[in-house]
Amino acid sequence: MKCAAAISLSVLFVTALPSAAGAAEPLDTVQDIIERQIAAFLADDAATAYAFASPAIREKFATEDAFFDMVRKSYAPVYRAGNFAFGRSKIVGDMVVQEVLISGPDGKDWTALYQLLRQPDGSYRINGVHMVRAAPGPEI
Repeated sequence: MKCAAAISLSVLFVTALPSAAGAAEPLDTVQDIIERQIAAFLADDAATAYAFASPAIREKFATEDAFFDMVRKSYAPVYRAGNFAFGRSKIVGDMVVQEVLISGPDGKDWTALYQLLRQPDGSYRINGVHMVRAAPGPEI
C-alpha cells in the first residue's frame, strides 16, 4: 500500500510540474536566449549570435558580419561580457524587457535592457538592447 501511494504521489507531482514551469514562461525562454547570444559573442560565433536577432534587426544589418561588427563597436559590454546576472523583467503583450546587469571588459558595470519580441511562430527574438552606464538600471 505504501508503494502505491508513493507512486500516485509521484505521478501527481510529475503531472503538476509542467504547469509550474509554464508559469515562468516566457521569462525562462528569453533569459536562455540572452545567455546563448552572450555565449556566442564570447565564442566569436557570428552566425549563432545573429540567429537570435529579430527580423527588424536583420533588416538593418543584412549580414552576420555587419551585425557582429556593430555589436563589437557599439556594445562592448555585451560583446565581451564578464559576469552578468538577470535583474527585473517586464512583459507587455508580445514584448519582454529583461534587465541584465553586466560587468564590461573594462570592469565597469552596465545595465543592458534587452527587448525581445514574440514572433508569429511563437519564438522570441532580440529586437534591441539599450545600455545604461549604471547598475541597477532605470525603471522598465
